[in-house]
Amino acid sequence: GRFVPNDLNASNSENQLLIITGPNMSGKSTYIRQAAILTILAQIGSFVPAKFARIGIVDRIFPRIGISDDIAGGRSTFMVEMVETASILNQATSRSLAILDEIGRGTSTYDGLAIARSVAEFIHNSPALGCKTLFATHYHEMTELGETLPRANNLRVAVAEEGESIQFLYRIVQGGADRSYGIHVAQLAGMPAPVVERARELLTELENHTNNTLTSTPASDHHQLDLFNTPNNNTDFLRSIAEQDNDNLTPIEALNRLYELKESAAKELDS
Repeated sequence: GRFVPNDLNASNSENQLLIITGPNMSGKSTYIRQAAILTILAQIGSFVPAKFARIGIVDRIFPRIGISDDIAGGRSTFMVEMVETASILNQATSRSLAILDEIGRGTSTYDGLAIARSVAEFIHNSPALGCKTLFATHYHEMTELGETLPRANNLRVAVAEEGESIQFLYRIVQGGADRSYGIHVAQLAGMPAPVVERARELLTELENHTNNTLTSTPASDHHQLDLFNTPNNNTDFLRSIAEQDNDNLTPIEALNRLYELKESAAKELDS
C-alpha cells in the first residue's frame, strides 16, 4: 500500500508527553518507532525522509517495545517489561527520548492501568526526568492525562467505520480514542463468525454490567451492612470476602465475583 506520512511535534516545554491511542494494527507502534529511527538518522548526520525536520540532540533513546520473556534469567514477560521501564525512570534525563509501547499489558487490567498512569505522571512531573516521551497505550483512561497535565497531549490513529467493519487510515490526529476495536481486529484475523458474534454479545453484557454498577442511586434506597457490629448470620458472607484472592483474578472473574457477592448481600438483607 501507499506510504501515509504523519507529523510529529514534541518538545520539553509543550508536547513533552504524547499519549497515543488507537486499535491494534492501526500503526501506533510504527509511529513511535519511526520517531526513534529518525532521531538516530538525524544525530548521525544522515538524510531524514521528511519535508522539514528540526531534531535536537538526545543523550540516549530508551525504547520499551515488544513482549518477550527471559527464560534463562527466570524473568516473566511482565518482569522484563517492568525492569526495562524501571531502567528508563532511573536513567533517563531531560535530554533523552523515551518510547513506551503498551506499558502494563502483562498484568491485570487495573494493575496495568495503575502502573501505566503512574509511570506517565512520573515522567511528566519529575524535575530530574521530564524527557520527551511517546506513550502508546490501549488504556483509554490514560487520555485524561492530556486534560490534566500541562505538557501532555492526546493523539489517536484515525479509523473509518463501515457498518460492522473498520478501515485503518494510519493517520495520526488530535484527540484520544474511545474504543479499541478488538473484536473488529479479531474478525480481520479470520476468527470464526460464531466466535466473533459471541464476543460482541459478551462485550455488550460486560458494558451493561459496568454501567449498572457505576450508576448511582439515592442512599435511602440501599441498606448498608454494618461490618463492625455484625450479627452471627453474616459470618459466612464476611468470610467469603476475607478469603477472596484478589491478586489472581482476571477482570472478568472479578466482575462475576462482584455480582455473586452482591446477590449474597441481598439474600442476607432479606433474611
